[in-house]
Amino acid sequence: MARLGIYEKALPKGLTWKERLALVKELGFDFLEFSIDESDERQARLEWTMAERQEIRDAIAETSTPIQTLMLSGHRKYSLGSSDPKIVERGLEMAYKAVQLAVDLGIRHIQLAGYDVFYEEHTSETEQRFITNLKKIVDYAASFDVMLDIETMDTSFINSIEKVARYKKIIKSPWLAAYPDLGNLSAWPENDVVKDFKDNLDIVAHVHLKDTLAVTDDFPGKFKNVEFGKGVVDFKALLQLLKDLEYDGAFTIEMWSEDRDRPIEEINEALDFFKPIFKEVGYQFGGLD
Repeated sequence: MARLGIYEKALPKGLTWKERLALVKELGFDFLEFSIDESDERQARLEWTMAERQEIRDAIAETSTPIQTLMLSGHRKYSLGSSDPKIVERGLEMAYKAVQLAVDLGIRHIQLAGYDVFYEEHTSETEQRFITNLKKIVDYAASFDVMLDIETMDTSFINSIEKVARYKKIIKSPWLAAYPDLGNLSAWPENDVVKDFKDNLDIVAHVHLKDTLAVTDDFPGKFKNVEFGKGVVDFKALLQLLKDLEYDGAFTIEMWSEDRDRPIEEINEALDFFKPIFKEVGYQFGGLD
């Protein structure tokens, strides 16, 4: 049976870990997606002591709510393809520490942002450095049985599952997979999302549920904070496709409402949007009505 998670940044700030994980379960989700982003606050999690990590493990056990995935979006700032050796060094260090944190917290998958660089200009050299350093991280993660999943992104560097597949052919490892985002895939007019899933389902390890506005000749697209049902994603058609293709892996609803006034209400509104679609296409999640 497929599992449904919620991104940490959808939840209210200021909760203890036990409160946060209990809320995840109360709302009907199966797991939490954890964040290591560009901020100093979340980067500091990589330095947690064993006592701090044990506190999280205790909260997981007491609430029976796992942290199943880790979104390592900090590579936007510390890019693996950067021309600055110090940035690359920090990017590698961050990834290695994220693997150790995943092992300690029982996290199964680390989502890697599909950027060679974000704040620099893309070149053939940045791409080659990305490949070289991605291989190092994959090898390290493999030694700890941790999966690395490249997310399809909001830039053209890796904006399709087929592009993830290209790098998987270069880095031939069972520990490297794709983490497609339905919103990011649908926003790019050159993508045939149905064909992309049909051709590359074998490397899909996880799926993000997010809406977006499309990229056009005079609009860069909108990849965050688009209300579900107001963007370009045909959730019913794509979820039906995944069900027909017998994808029975995990989904995560990706939202950013932790800094707004009514995060829990926004999460429930998202669930009200998805519940009838899940039911119609045949996906069942244990915690949902």
